[in-house]
Amino acid sequence: MGDPKKPKKKYSRPKKIWDKERIGVDRELVKEYGLRNKKELWKAETFLREIRNQAKLLIAKRGEEQADKEREQLISRLVKLNLVNSGAVLEDVLGLELKSVFDRRLQSLVVKKGLAKSIKQSRQFIVHGHISIGEGKINVPSYLVKADEENKIKFSINSNLSKDDHPERIKESRKVKEEKKKISIEDKDAVELFEVAAAEEEK
Repeated sequence: MGDPKKPKKKYSRPKKIWDKERIGVDRELVKEYGLRNKKELWKAETFLREIRNQAKLLIAKRGEEQADKEREQLISRLVKLNLVNSGAVLEDVLGLELKSVFDRRLQSLVVKKGLAKSIKQSRQFIVHGHISIGEGKINVPSYLVKADEENKIKFSINSNLSKDDHPERIKESRKVKEEKKKISIEDKDAVELFEVAAAEEEK
């Protein structure tokens, strides 16, 4: 059972921590996904390794009634997290990559949805309580977002960022307006060219 005052680690360190090649890859991942430290990376690796190990065991026990139930539960869990598609098989689970897990983190999705301008700003917003999923505030950047929760990510109601006149939102709005203006000009030019071409065809 263990000491209740000392929770069990949710990750395991790599066997070769001082591997030069590994350090380089890890550094790039930490930078790309705005991780606080290597522990967050190791937690994701442990999560993925446990899923793969479970898939390997279930492949070996394929055909057994209990194994089939566990397979359905595993696939259903990963489908809810949008890590695999509906109808996936255990071999698809073995093909999962570490980046697939990082892409489902709340920190990554906040940037993807345009609520933050950078991965670091996304982390800051989440930790400071500016982001919620539906009505519930989430302040954990590593939270794995379920497929049905992705469209519910937004600024918290009590957050100043939820106001359209917030300085950060105004800057973003200006950029959006400039892009729309640019698109509308391009569309106008395209319409004029079309009208000219149509007129020449009538002649």
